[in-house]
Amino acid sequence: CHYVFLMTYYHICVEKYIFMLMKKISLLFIFLLIIIATQAQLHWKRIDTFQTPLPLGLQLFYTNDSIEGKPNIAYYIEADLNNADLIFDVDTTFNRRLTPTDFYKKNNEPIVVVNGTFFSFKTNQNLNTIIKNGKPLSYNVSTAKGLGKDSVAQVKMYRSAIGIYKNRKTDVAWIQSDTTLHLSASQVPINPINEKTFLERKLKKYKRELNRKFQNWDVETAIGGGPVLLQDGKITITNNEELLFAGKGIYDKHPRTAMGYTANGKLIILVIQGRFSTKAEGANLLQEASILQQLGCIEALNLDGGGSSCMLVNGKETITPSEKTGQRALPGVFIIRRK
Repeated sequence: CHYVFLMTYYHICVEKYIFMLMKKISLLFIFLLIIIATQAQLHWKRIDTFQTPLPLGLQLFYTNDSIEGKPNIAYYIEADLNNADLIFDVDTTFNRRLTPTDFYKKNNEPIVVVNGTFFSFKTNQNLNTIIKNGKPLSYNVSTAKGLGKDSVAQVKMYRSAIGIYKNRKTDVAWIQSDTTLHLSASQVPINPINEKTFLERKLKKYKRELNRKFQNWDVETAIGGGPVLLQDGKITITNNEELLFAGKGIYDKHPRTAMGYTANGKLIILVIQGRFSTKAEGANLLQEASILQQLGCIEALNLDGGGSSCMLVNGKETITPSEKTGQRALPGVFIIRRK
């Protein structure tokens, strides 16, 4: 009896072990499927005519492939930075906001108008860098309310922007500005620091090290947002450094706008429709970064999204804005027009 009992117990243990092993394999298989789904290539359709034919050096693409099994609508513009017939520009307002269509009319009907900076609904002020013809028109907010243990403190941080030089080279960087609106940029993200601590004399060494990271940023055109999504072609989301989305905000799905550039001189502007439950749910920051990576971007950043996301091509909306009233009025946009 003792032998039979031991053998029975042995078989039960083996069966239990096999069951647990199969369960782990199943969970691993499911996990791998999730990774594959996240990284699945979207299929894009090229649109040569949108209202009117697009000029040489500018291509528009569309997809309604699902993202992780969820409904999706997205567009992106690919613009040849080396095409001298294309002008990359920005426009902004002072103490007021305009819809993208208003900006389209104000700027003599450019080919592309897309939303850019975050802004204050209360003051209509841009909260990020905008540079036009080499001159800063707005600058990053330099402090924000901290998160976690610093939630009651003002924290000094440096948010990102994408800039285009006169020679059409492009850069995504973290921007510092002084009271004269002189701008400098760091090629690495900067950890936020309690402002009171930053101002203490004992941090002189820290300030010297910080200043060594920032160099003059003499770009011709720039528009800011954040956080950065890609560096060196790798997904690198610097939300903790830029203090834009609290908690697990990077995993929330919303309409999105983003910009990046490729190694072969192409500017990519991506818009993702969202907040339409059965038609287009939107994307989180990781999904947005993955799409830009698939499109070949080596650097990219997120811009204002949600109800602000809107891109006009030849004056016509690509994605449908999520605001019930239509296009949201904004204080700043990025523009592509003919020379």
